[in-house]
Amino acid sequence: MESVCVQCRWGAREMARIGSILHALWAGFWTWPWTQTWSWVWGWLWRILYFPVSCWRTLEWPWRPALPDPEEGENTGPSDGAVTERQEDAGPADSGGQSEAGGLKRAAAFSGQSASKRPKTEEEYGVDSTDEFDCEYDSTWEDDSEEKVRKKARPSRNYRSSKFRNFERAAADMQNFRHGYPNQSRHMHWSRNADDDMPNLNFYLGKMASKPDGVYITKFHSEWMKDYERLEYVHTFIQWLFPLQEPGMNYQAKPMTKDEVEKFCGSDEAKDNLLTSYKLMLDFYGIELCDEETGEVKRAANWRERFDNLNCHTHNNLRITRILKCLGTLGFERYQVPLVKFFLEETLINGELPRVKESVLSYFMFAVLNKENRKKLIEFAYLNYHDSDEFVWCPMKIQKAWKQK
Repeated sequence: MESVCVQCRWGAREMARIGSILHALWAGFWTWPWTQTWSWVWGWLWRILYFPVSCWRTLEWPWRPALPDPEEGENTGPSDGAVTERQEDAGPADSGGQSEAGGLKRAAAFSGQSASKRPKTEEEYGVDSTDEFDCEYDSTWEDDSEEKVRKKARPSRNYRSSKFRNFERAAADMQNFRHGYPNQSRHMHWSRNADDDMPNLNFYLGKMASKPDGVYITKFHSEWMKDYERLEYVHTFIQWLFPLQEPGMNYQAKPMTKDEVEKFCGSDEAKDNLLTSYKLMLDFYGIELCDEETGEVKRAANWRERFDNLNCHTHNNLRITRILKCLGTLGFERYQVPLVKFFLEETLINGELPRVKESVLSYFMFAVLNKENRKKLIEFAYLNYHDSDEFVWCPMKIQKAWKQK
């Protein structure tokens, strides 16, 4: 149940401003020249009058209802104008450690759809907006052949579980990714120099080093392989090894443009280097790539040690989400399903990665671009989900159809 009581909403900005005022009061006592009486009087008079005005403006009256801020909500959590990987090392925001990026309201703006104008869902299942687990940000079950206005209003979300609300927030991020960041251009306000037009492609072609680490792609592959401590605790390399069209926490790693993505996919050298980067990170997670053609993976020889690390450091869930998005963006879409299937088996069947499970269900599955493959993965997850909690990742009517089969 969400809290409805009032609480103090002092944020870091407000506390910093109050601290600076108090510091000025204290410093002013010693620094104002006592011999210049009028200067001292007017200086202190200004401080005394300014303090309550500043407090009032800063806090908007110190106590107010605990309502969500307009810019809060779902890392967002995956969030920077886009719902994205907000904090690469922020720690778990839920039991799976996946950060929640961007608010539902903001994500709805990115999707370019309102709840009342979404396409009608598939006829074979008959899903409508009154279904208990129908998520307005999940387009997996929509019928692409025609768009119809939903005839029934969405039910009140007050009774919906926190698990479902967490999924809704994640779905907003993943839909924004799958639909190609429809409103991303108006948020891409960073500047680039003429000689830095395609930094991610140039990095993968060995023409420039990553920032701020100053490491070239060949050095990553030769010196960072199996250097698990460095891979775990350095947080500025993942945005370079797996670039996306959305910003990350490393502000020196620029998001890719559509033109850069197209040229990257057309470069065999860049794609070969990306494949080596993928193998590097798979080894870090205790996974081995069995087939470069199909993308099939299996446990590596050191899987036990690496799985323990995955369970302990859940910021890696964000990294894996980024890797899956990158694979789908840069020409390795066929690698998405095998990796997600592997994590579903390890979490739901083998029970080896309990702190990865929520991220697998809410993020990994929905990074898969192919809708039919995504449906098969969700069905596999449902049939192997033995948790006492409800399965909230697809509409209830679809679950009933699967159960009848």
